[in-house]
Amino acid sequence: MSSSVAPPSFPPRKEDRALSLYQLLDPEVLANPYPLYRQLRSEDPVHWDPFLHAWIVTRYSDVVHVLHHFSASRTPTPEQLSELNLSAQNPIAKVMVRQMLFLDPPDHTRLRALASAAFTPRRVEQLRSHIQDVMNTLLDAVVGKGRMDVIEDFASPAPAIVTAELLGVPARDHVQLKAWSQDFAEMLGNFQHNPDRYPRVLRSVENLCSYFQSEMREQRTSPRDGLIRAMMEAEIDGTSLTEEEIVANLIVTMVGGQETTTNLIGNGLLTLLRNPEELERLRTDSSLIPSAVEELLRYESPSQHTARLAPADVQLGNKQIRKRQAVIAVMGAGNRDPERFEEPDRLDLARKDNRHLAFGWAAHFCFGAALARLEGQIAFETLLRRLSDLRLDTKATLQWRHNLGLRGLTALPVTFEAKVQM
Repeated sequence: MSSSVAPPSFPPRKEDRALSLYQLLDPEVLANPYPLYRQLRSEDPVHWDPFLHAWIVTRYSDVVHVLHHFSASRTPTPEQLSELNLSAQNPIAKVMVRQMLFLDPPDHTRLRALASAAFTPRRVEQLRSHIQDVMNTLLDAVVGKGRMDVIEDFASPAPAIVTAELLGVPARDHVQLKAWSQDFAEMLGNFQHNPDRYPRVLRSVENLCSYFQSEMREQRTSPRDGLIRAMMEAEIDGTSLTEEEIVANLIVTMVGGQETTTNLIGNGLLTLLRNPEELERLRTDSSLIPSAVEELLRYESPSQHTARLAPADVQLGNKQIRKRQAVIAVMGAGNRDPERFEEPDRLDLARKDNRHLAFGWAAHFCFGAALARLEGQIAFETLLRRLSDLRLDTKATLQWRHNLGLRGLTALPVTFEAKVQM
């Protein structure tokens, strides 16, 4: 099920392919989408993609405008799916239509205020030492081997453990929750319908719903600190959240908390390994860690694009966009826009004025950004402090996940030497 745009026309005509995001289905383009983004920005920055039945927006200023002013309420309702003879997807739609990611004010404002309470800067900073302990423990398990898969051994479990504890569920459940999370993320990042994958996604959504319903029942008698308890006890103008609203937004919070940070660590480390001079610069000056994380977020954004609907007939980039037409805002392209960033294809870990789009913009700016940044900072500091001679495993072939919007690697094999801990 795709929540972003109408089902694609297949196969696309040859003349429609050159500037189409359809090309991201090609593994070579997915591995390096930036030439495609550059071509779109320079030749047709507000481009009608006939394959996706959507407008593609790639300039920084236009992406900001779309994220700020266009409607996020784009996921089809169960009733709409039934009319299209797609009622088998209704269990997924029932969850997604209640998630703040797909809501406009005032519903979005109400839900976001509740969820954001668990991610305040003060609360996030209190987690610093615990995040450090989690990451040290994960490295302890592999440091003597001289090699590891950064995704499997570090970048995937670290945020999964932290997110589970933030929610208030047992940390031991993080492996299962991560697996379900990756399945759900397919619907957030892909615009193609994959019927072979659908049964697994449906099972994962049903399992997530059952899991959080069970946790809520348990916490009614044995409450634990965390987002589940906070949302169960919250009231707005004397009205509580329904169980369906709580479950739906626990799912999207968990998925966002895990997928973005996993991809930040994996994409970021790969970028550093491909830019050894900048890697060495960071090793010798740890004060660059905060700005380095921002630059890595800009350079290889974990979230590449998102969709909106035009709120009315509007003019953008000299193109007429009709009310309720889909518009795909490509943050990954905006983050490489030379009109906004000097030498955008150059990695500069000390880059100034780096207000990138990796966490979105305006009302839907990622409320977990402070936590993702902190986890990224601790991850890179810890990896570079504890591992020397860090290199890509020359025997490995890199493969990007088949998730066109949430950009990340399936694996990142590296070799290293362990430093003596002082």
